[in-house]
Amino acid sequence: MAGEQAPPPAYSVADRYGPLVHRSVHHGALLIIIGALQFLAAMVVTQIGYGSSYSLRDNYISDLGAAYCGTFSGTGAFGSGSHYACSPWHVLFNVSIVLMGLLLVLGAILLRTAFPVRRSRTIGLALLVLTGIGSIGVGLSPEDVNITVHVVSALLAFVGGAFALIVLGFAMFRDTRWDGFRAYSILSGLVSFVALILFASKAYLDLGPGGMERLIVAPLLLWTLVVGVHLVQIPTFAPRTISKADAG
Repeated sequence: MAGEQAPPPAYSVADRYGPLVHRSVHHGALLIIIGALQFLAAMVVTQIGYGSSYSLRDNYISDLGAAYCGTFSGTGAFGSGSHYACSPWHVLFNVSIVLMGLLLVLGAILLRTAFPVRRSRTIGLALLVLTGIGSIGVGLSPEDVNITVHVVSALLAFVGGAFALIVLGFAMFRDTRWDGFRAYSILSGLVSFVALILFASKAYLDLGPGGMERLIVAPLLLWTLVVGVHLVQIPTFAPRTISKADAG
């Protein structure tokens, strides 16, 4: 009927609608931006509370979430033996990483229409959801409370995040909305994966265990900020009036 409104197709209509996204994509982008920013802020604040004994080079990220002051069995996600940690503001860190995980899961679901419908989109976003679930597990199981769950959760977050960026990079092909972001996404995932291999092999180079662990996490955090800002700036689909010709 003339005057009837319907949403435009989500994909393959760039010649008619331009590189647009659905409104839900904006919501998802804002969620992953907020998740990354609040986590980065919480890490800085928790490190200040930890004191001068905390080293970005020698301490693991998880040391910021240690629930007690003392020596416990296990060092970070891959180590063994005894390890000392004392983080007075551990609650802030653990709540923050759980919140980041939740926002990443919700954001990944809302971002699905920002990618063309193909298998790489499904796999990439599923890996992003697993990354969020792993982050939640890290926060709910500090390293000095349940090291087994903590290690499994950290691995899930590390592996999921690295491969999510690689797969989503391929999901961006032949989509004008992602011009300039395909190679960046794949390269970010590769950097994270190589850092993970070096970290697991205890080949810390000059970065130390803490620095290498941060090299695993940093590409994903930066990616969520860069991609989130990019998606927020893309206009949303406007309602389209179906003409008599379209209605047949």
